[in-house]
Amino acid sequence: MRVIRVDDEPEYGVALGSILVSLLEPSPGRVREFHRWYERDHFYAGCMVGASFFAGRRFVATKSLRALRYPPRSEAIGDTSLGSYLALYWIERGHHEATERWAVDQVLRLGREGRMNGGGGRKAVHASFHDHRFAACRDEDGVPPEVALDHPFAGVVMMLCERPEGVSAAARERWLLEDWLPKTLPGSDAALCLSLAPRALPEDSPVYAPPDAAAERRSLELYFLDRDPRESWASLFEPFGPAQRAAGMGEVAFAAPFIPTIPGTDRYVDEV
Repeated sequence: MRVIRVDDEPEYGVALGSILVSLLEPSPGRVREFHRWYERDHFYAGCMVGASFFAGRRFVATKSLRALRYPPRSEAIGDTSLGSYLALYWIERGHHEATERWAVDQVLRLGREGRMNGGGGRKAVHASFHDHRFAACRDEDGVPPEVALDHPFAGVVMMLCERPEGVSAAARERWLLEDWLPKTLPGSDAALCLSLAPRALPEDSPVYAPPDAAAERRSLELYFLDRDPRESWASLFEPFGPAQRAAGMGEVAFAAPFIPTIPGTDRYVDEV
């Protein structure tokens, strides 16, 4: 297992610094309309045309994938059965503040133009920026974090966790890197694990999800998988919650598997 930390010198110049996570639930009966609006307008206009957003990818959770989620409810997410579409965006290291400022201004502009009303309505389940902390690569010469959204991974698992009071982010990071990940990544379907820390949204940001009072004790891991998440859920991700709790490192607030959308098609809209 190879560990790449956020402050390591980038091997080829471009380094991942932070990400934007957007988890949305389309209005009932409007899934196709939402999917096309997001894919063909908002994905690009809301982020990808902006400076220093260097990668983006959309994922979907069908009914069978959402059935695997746990816990049923949490303070961070509410009803964890919601959030069928996940969008991830990578921001280049050293450019977060300027990119965040651009993104807020851009969404406000799109709103004035009436371009935030597409998709037949939707619920924002979770929306936040996160700082990249480290990447754990299963293979010594594996897929680096910078190209993870461009690599044809078969699935991604979003694992949002909350530490107990008194447990530091550094302590949980040590547990992940010295205990959990060395035991589970080698030989598994998980080629890459990214660990991230939440950032507060700007005060003038259009708020699509309520502010999270416990955000400072939260962390996010994204696991990128070589195969469909259903094939490794029972062996890799179901045991994580009990193991983290037993180690005194906290609770899972949202464990959710996704598969990539297929751009330019309506694939999976009838399975949401």
